[in-house]
Amino acid sequence: MRRVHLIRHGAVVGDGHRRYLGRTDLAMSEAGIAQIAALAEVFAEAPPFDVVWCSDLDRARQTAEILAAPRAIPIRVDARLREIDMGDWEGLDRVTLAATDPEAHAARGRDLFGFRPPAGESFADVLARVLPVWAEIADDARDARIAVAGHAGVHRLILCRILGMAPENLFRLPKTYGHVDVLERGRDGWVARLLDAGPMALADWLRGSSRRAV
Repeated sequence: MRRVHLIRHGAVVGDGHRRYLGRTDLAMSEAGIAQIAALAEVFAEAPPFDVVWCSDLDRARQTAEILAAPRAIPIRVDARLREIDMGDWEGLDRVTLAATDPEAHAARGRDLFGFRPPAGESFADVLARVLPVWAEIADDARDARIAVAGHAGVHRLILCRILGMAPENLFRLPKTYGHVDVLERGRDGWVARLLDAGPMALADWLRGSSRRAV
């Protein structure tokens, strides 16, 4: 059975919750590094990944390196896995933008999937670049265990495809820093086995999965 783990990077340096930070190349904070290290400890008790994919942004590469280091797992870096490009909105405070350009802010709220900020991408654009690389990841190896270290927007779009959700609903899916979604491919296609799980929930699930496999 093929298994893919979508792992969001840990918390970043600065106020990432307040600003639009898509392509902005921020590193993880000490807290973010600790979040991924905690996941890596849990994964150390399971069979190793065959490969860790990641985007070329620093926070995703850091995540991949932490996950791969204990067992020297190969890393595949692919720019198509980057977070959404917010164009001229990159780095802007969300509250300030809502006050200074309420019309554009409201337009994005009405169409989160299709809205494209000036010089940036829409989530529809992101989906178009992510689907080909997702097909490569899904077919990377028979019966492989794969990790994808990356970003909330990209992973939400992949999950929408797996769950049969309209991509317009991507923000209904929680994506917490340093949490993981587990996808498995069986005879009938891909299914989500675990969503937005932290280290404790992941450890419990892995123990149960191991017992079921015996």
